Amino acid sequence: MRWLPLAYLAVVLAIEPVTPVDWPVSFLLIALPLVAAYAYGPLAVGVVTVFAIVFEGVLAGTPCCAGRPVAYLWDRHYVANYACTTLVGILGAILAVHRLRRERTLATVRTVAETAQRVLLRPVPRRLRQVSVETLYLSAAAEARIGGDLYEVVPTEYGVRLLVGDVRGKGLVAVETAAAILGTFREAAYDEPDLVALARRMERSMSRHAAQLPGGEAAERFVTAVFAEIPDHEPVVRIVNCGHPPPLLIRKGAATELHSGDPAPPINLGVLVGNGYQVDVEPFHPGDQLLLYTDGVTETRDPGGSFYPLAERVAPWAGLSPRELLDRLHEDLVAYSAGRLEDDIAALVAHRLPGPGRG
Repeated sequence: MRWLPLAYLAVVLAIEPVTPVDWPVSFLLIALPLVAAYAYGPLAVGVVTVFAIVFEGVLAGTPCCAGRPVAYLWDRHYVANYACTTLVGILGAILAVHRLRRERTLATVRTVAETAQRVLLRPVPRRLRQVSVETLYLSAAAEARIGGDLYEVVPTEYGVRLLVGDVRGKGLVAVETAAAILGTFREAAYDEPDLVALARRMERSMSRHAAQLPGGEAAERFVTAVFAEIPDHEPVVRIVNCGHPPPLLIRKGAATELHSGDPAPPINLGVLVGNGYQVDVEPFHPGDQLLLYTDGVTETRDPGGSFYPLAERVAPWAGLSPRELLDRLHEDLVAYSAGRLEDDIAALVAHRLPGPGRG
């Protein structure tokens, strides 16, 4: 945008020599202050306006107009051009002031959103007993940098408990729901003896939260989520899936989707199946990694419209550390989509470490 006024001027100069004498091209410079308003402040727009007026006179005296007296520059036609350029310059300065105010407001909104995001998705410890954890969050709403995808990791007496979820919708409404879900999980994860009880507790809490919403919004406010529990002294991982994409188990150069035998509906839609939650138990040995993610990963499309093949892409990265794996995933998603990620993305990798657990 900084080069836009200069590019516009170059186009006018390129057109001038090839137009007939009776076709004055200088009138095109009337728009130059308005073009400058998209990239510069009001003072710079004023300078560009003066430059445009002077340059209109210069163009009127170019060789293609040779033979005309100097008084011709003050012909009624050119005086009208100068007046119009001045008026457009004033409007351009007003536009520049308005644009700068909006940019400052947007910068403030981004700062607030980033602060809210850090509070909502607080950094998780990289080492919890026998589990190493890394996270990734990408928001598609670049103007706000905030979305409804969520994750959390809590060390409890039952093992390390993990949550990755995706709130229906985006923006601040989704953030409000995500905050309610995370608050409940951070409390209930310490109290509930198993994942089934934890899922039921989350369902009740979400139902109460949704009941406070006006009209028919309650039925439309739900969260897909996957809960995982990694015990300290058992080489297994327990999973309850509530309408969420299946976790990915990464082991010895292979990546396997852990589909639930009887997946539950999303949180706040549990009334559809009553209290039926199934815990799936999978082997999880030292060196294994568990990738939890939101549908923004698997629904990423390439320019041809094909979905991102997560398991196929991740399998060759099985030997990477959790941080390296997520960094590689981030780079690959951006490259696969040609830089056009259209949905929020949250991902979490849990790596089982060898040896006894530590506090």
